[in-house]
Amino acid sequence: MKPTLSVLTLGVTNLPRAVAFYRDGLGLPTNGIIGEEFENGAVAFFQLQPGLRLALWPRQSMAHDTGLPDEGSSTLAFTLGHNVDSQAEVDTVMQQAEKAGARIIKPAQPTFYGGYAGYFADPDGHLWEVVWNPHLDTL
Repeated sequence: MKPTLSVLTLGVTNLPRAVAFYRDGLGLPTNGIIGEEFENGAVAFFQLQPGLRLALWPRQSMAHDTGLPDEGSSTLAFTLGHNVDSQAEVDTVMQQAEKAGARIIKPAQPTFYGGYAGYFADPDGHLWEVVWNPHLDTL
């Protein structure tokens, strides 16, 4: 398998609310909700960087497509990391997320490895770590 990630899909409980959070609150570019004409087809895509998109798809649609039951989720299943260029930028992004409706899980603070980071949860509980890591390029 060639290690390539092109779409990261988050299951959401309320697609319009999730789109508003990422589009209006965090400023991510999107063409909005598409596929509403298909049963279980409504989805929204956001361009993150060349070759990588974030998709928001209703949990019930994901359950239908996979055949798995929607048994809820764990906030600790994974985190999404957003690395920035400075401590000040961490603070700015955390404030933007909170203003957009995110729940601050851990306020930004110095890390054990010499960086600076904080965590927020989007309206569906997906954890984002906003981090400045001065050693990231050497890892």
